Amino acid sequence: MQPASRTPLRNALRRSLVLLAPLIVACAPSGPSSSVSQAEATAIADTLRGLVREAYDLSKGDVVARMMSLYPASGRVVSTTGGRITTSRDSLQLAITAFWEGVGQHMVQPTWTWGSMEVDVLSSGAAVMSAQYTVPHWTDVGRPHVIGGVWTTTWTRDASGWHIVHEHLSDLPRAVAERMETTMTPRDTSAAHRH
Repeated sequence: MQPASRTPLRNALRRSLVLLAPLIVACAPSGPSSSVSQAEATAIADTLRGLVREAYDLSKGDVVARMMSLYPASGRVVSTTGGRITTSRDSLQLAITAFWEGVGQHMVQPTWTWGSMEVDVLSSGAAVMSAQYTVPHWTDVGRPHVIGGVWTTTWTRDASGWHIVHEHLSDLPRAVAERMETTMTPRDTSAAHRH
C-alpha cells in the first residue's frame, strides 16, 4: 500500500500531465510548419542550399565577401566555433578573413564538398540547416590534407532575402580527416621548384 502522503502528490502530477499533454503535442516538431505548404518548404530548402553552395564555391573570387553575403548586413550574428562565441558581424568577418588568409588561400586545388544538407523549415521566414562538408586539398609541399565538419545554421528572411543569424561549427575529428587523406595521392611539387 502507498503511503497516504504520496497519493495527493501523484494525483496532482497526473492532473498536470493530462493538462500539459495537448501543449506538448502542439509544440512537438513534425516537419515543415503547418503554415507552410510542402511545396513552399521544398523551395525554401532548395534556396538555402543554393545560397550556401554559391558562397562556398572556391573556384570563384572574393571568397570572404561571398561567405559574408550569407549574413545580415548589420545587427547581431551569433557564431560558435572552437570553444568561442562571437555575437557581431565584425567579429565574424574577422574570423572568416583569418581563416581564408591563414589557411584557405594556401590550399592547393581545394574542393569544398557538401555532404548531407538537412533543412527544417520552421515558417515562411525561418529555417534551420545542418550541413556536412569536407575540403580535400594539398599543402604547398604536396601533402594531402582534409578539413571539414558539420555546420548548423539558423536562417531568417527579411526584405533583402535569407540570412544566417546563428551558427555553430563542429570540426571533423582529426583521425577521420587522416583516414580520408590516405585515399588521396601525394602531389609531385618538384616541377614547381625547378628554375
